[in-house]
Amino acid sequence: MPNRGKYPDELRERAVRMVLDHQHEYGSQWEAICSVAEKLGPKAETVRLWVRRAEVDQGRRPGATTEELAELKKLKRENAELRRANDILKAAASFFGAELDRQSKK
Repeated sequence: MPNRGKYPDELRERAVRMVLDHQHEYGSQWEAICSVAEKLGPKAETVRLWVRRAEVDQGRRPGATTEELAELKKLKRENAELRRANDILKAAASFFGAELDRQSKK
């Protein structure tokens, strides 16, 4: 999934790696997150979200992975497009059906 935030992917990956590699040196994961955030620049909550997403993607935490979310988004978009096409086809069928009825009554 492309990076849409203001931080480069390399910074995200480095922050997550630092938290996961050094959390045992702190009293809690949150302390490790705060320390890494202070060193690298983003807010602690931002780093926490990156860590949570990485944990889900690695299977350490339950939830939908980034790939699954991207696939779901793609399928929802495709479903909406198919519904629009279906509505257009229904309207066209109704229109042409009415035209045929008018022509057959003449």
